[in-house]
Amino acid sequence: MVQGFGMKTPFHLILGSSSPRRKMLLEGIGLPFVTASLHGVNETNLPEGIAPLDIPQHLAQMKSRAYTKPLEENELLITADTLVFSASPHDTSSPWTIMGKPQNREEACQMLQNLSGNCHKVVTGVFLRSSKIHGIACGFSDKTKVWFSRLTEEEIQYYVDHYKPYDKAGGYGVQEWIGYIGIERIEGSFYNVMGFPTQKFWACLKQLNAVSFP
Repeated sequence: MVQGFGMKTPFHLILGSSSPRRKMLLEGIGLPFVTASLHGVNETNLPEGIAPLDIPQHLAQMKSRAYTKPLEENELLITADTLVFSASPHDTSSPWTIMGKPQNREEACQMLQNLSGNCHKVVTGVFLRSSKIHGIACGFSDKTKVWFSRLTEEEIQYYVDHYKPYDKAGGYGVQEWIGYIGIERIEGSFYNVMGFPTQKFWACLKQLNAVSFP
């Protein structure tokens, strides 16, 4: 039994992510965990015909499989993936366009120009896996709508140049300067936009009887 801040869990939690934001959000829940970096995940290798909004959960499951070390009896692996979807009104095949992480300054600025004055969706998929003894292998996703006010070129360039959001889906961090000055409204979980839906994750732990209070 692992204990943290008066709470108990029968598992040693492993966060399969190098994201500092996911690490910070999981720390906020108060249960002890360790992190593990994952390698060899081909995020472009997707099943044919998969619905765009289902991709984050599929990628979270792919990341789980990329953790090749056998899980011990009391270990629970947590993996996640976040994507931003902007509206694509001119595309009849799909109403949403996937926005991953920008590769350079030009891409980051273009992403923010596309989000400026519009509503977009942030979807995070989460997958939990334990050893065969416990038999846990389950996933879920959370969706949040975000509305940006109209951003000026100067605001976009200032943010990209000073915050360099190249590790963030959609090219921005909701918790950073651009979020303070640019986001008008959020419908859903704020923490989901940061990269980890803490409330749904906690609900999942309770459903699995994976957390208790003394």
